[in-house]
Amino acid sequence: MDQAKQREIASKGGQSVPNEKRSFSRDRTLAAAAGRKGGQSVSPESRSFSQNRELAAQAGRKGGQSSHGGKVEPPRSPS
Repeated sequence: MDQAKQREIASKGGQSVPNEKRSFSRDRTLAAAAGRKGGQSVSPESRSFSQNRELAAQAGRKGGQSSHGGKVEPPRSPS
């Protein structure tokens, strides 16, 4: 399946829920609690980021590149 078709299908799932019922987008505390609960359900041995710091660092870099359009901004000099 090509990427455009996959995105189209995936977006339909999100569109099927009205904004007023998207509780995580409206309540950050609820979203954080759900994330913690999900993390606690995984045994410590299976938590790959806690076992492999390099893997966690790679994931963080990848996420940062995605959120900034792949652009790396030069460091700002103090003014």
